[in-house]
Amino acid sequence: MRMFIVAAAAALAFSTASVQAAEPIEGNWKTASGATAQIAPCGGSFCVTLKTGKHAGKQIGKMAGTGGDYKGNITDPETDKTYSGSGSVSGNSLKMKGCVLAVLCKSQTWSRL
Repeated sequence: MRMFIVAAAAALAFSTASVQAAEPIEGNWKTASGATAQIAPCGGSFCVTLKTGKHAGKQIGKMAGTGGDYKGNITDPETDKTYSGSGSVSGNSLKMKGCVLAVLCKSQTWSRL
């Protein structure tokens, strides 16, 4: 029994360290156009809402995932085209990559504010 408790405690400590090392997507980001986007939890996912610029207040995406890798949809507010794709966080950079019909693809890198 004691060995089980020690093993469980070690597993818990290891899993907690992994979670703390994850790159969080939450926060404020400077988009490629220069606007500020806020990424915040919303119903089990993360919503992307523009806070500044011509489209301030508009929700432009929703992503789900953990660690540094996320998948979901993001809409270009200028064209109203929605791209399904992914985002990956590395330090203070968020690389967004998405495609429409697997033919028209775009990528952007946002900076953490």
